[in-house]
Amino acid sequence: MTLVEIAGSGLAELTCARLLADRGHRVRLAPRRPAGRPAGAAGAGAKARPLLLTGPTLELVAQLWGEGLLDGGWPLTHRHARWGAEPSPARFPQPGRAVDGAVLAARMRERLGAGDLSAEPPAWTVTAAPGERAAHEQTGRRRLLAGTAPVRRPRDQDTARLDCTGLGWLHLTPLGREACLVQAMVPGPAADPAGLLARLLSESALGTRLRRPPRTAVALAAAPRVHLAPAVPPVAGLGGLLVVGAGALRQDPISGTGTAQALRTAILAAAVIDAAAAGTSARALCAHYANRLRAAFHDHLATCLRLYPTAFGSGAWRDEIDAMRHALRSGAAGTLPGRPDRAVPEPAQEPPP
Repeated sequence: MTLVEIAGSGLAELTCARLLADRGHRVRLAPRRPAGRPAGAAGAGAKARPLLLTGPTLELVAQLWGEGLLDGGWPLTHRHARWGAEPSPARFPQPGRAVDGAVLAARMRERLGAGDLSAEPPAWTVTAAPGERAAHEQTGRRRLLAGTAPVRRPRDQDTARLDCTGLGWLHLTPLGREACLVQAMVPGPAADPAGLLARLLSESALGTRLRRPPRTAVALAAAPRVHLAPAVPPVAGLGGLLVVGAGALRQDPISGTGTAQALRTAILAAAVIDAAAAGTSARALCAHYANRLRAAFHDHLATCLRLYPTAFGSGAWRDEIDAMRHALRSGAAGTLPGRPDRAVPEPAQEPPP
């Protein structure tokens, strides 16, 4: 069967490897990273990467990997949310689990075993990190700020909480052991992420739930973006390339579906390789993959545009909103940039966050 190089250790890459191996394909895994070495993708020795997985994502992980993968995560039962100018927050049931993404990826890797150890050239390479020069369409400049802090009320750790200030939104995710992941979205670069998080917390009732703001924080690019060439078919003796995960399609964290979408790209990429091995045109399959990603990108922007204009009116946020509207207008003709012959199918509806 087809030999596929998995050039990374992220959740999407490893899930694609699992699906391909289950279908009888040969899978060669990226080398394990030395213990203690920081990594952009999770792996042995990678730093903790807290993730909040809610109902549909939990179901998808269980379907793809079976039981036990999420053992040890912190269970959540509800969400408490106030959006925009709403006078009071609403509390509603939302089962979820806070997990360490690095641990999750390490467990996936263990279930895959050693993988193929041959040195022959692969027919396909699957990666979530296509390189800094990869061409993307990005809508805006907003950043996600993230840090951890101790909670003031350890007994009240079954509920994730969302609030808005004039500058952006805030989200608290309990992690257990009296710790909490603090995240915020702001409409542009942040030179002092920890200081900016402290400012947002001081303007929100969520600040009273913490003993103190995070002492350190990171600012991560978080504007939605889609890869313009996420699939390249094998040609002239060269293997094909499929980009998966956030390298293919990055969603705004407000959707709450980013991990599930990353896993869906893995499912679709595995289907492309499997169908190509069965004789379907690899070029047609790659075009379909690109169109499916772009359709999902447009649908995600439409979801964001139902939310952000109702909450934020500053000039910086108007720029973010205008960037998303421009991207949707540009895609209204139903074609991929530079490829007028490739029609984009109607996007499937994504559940609201």
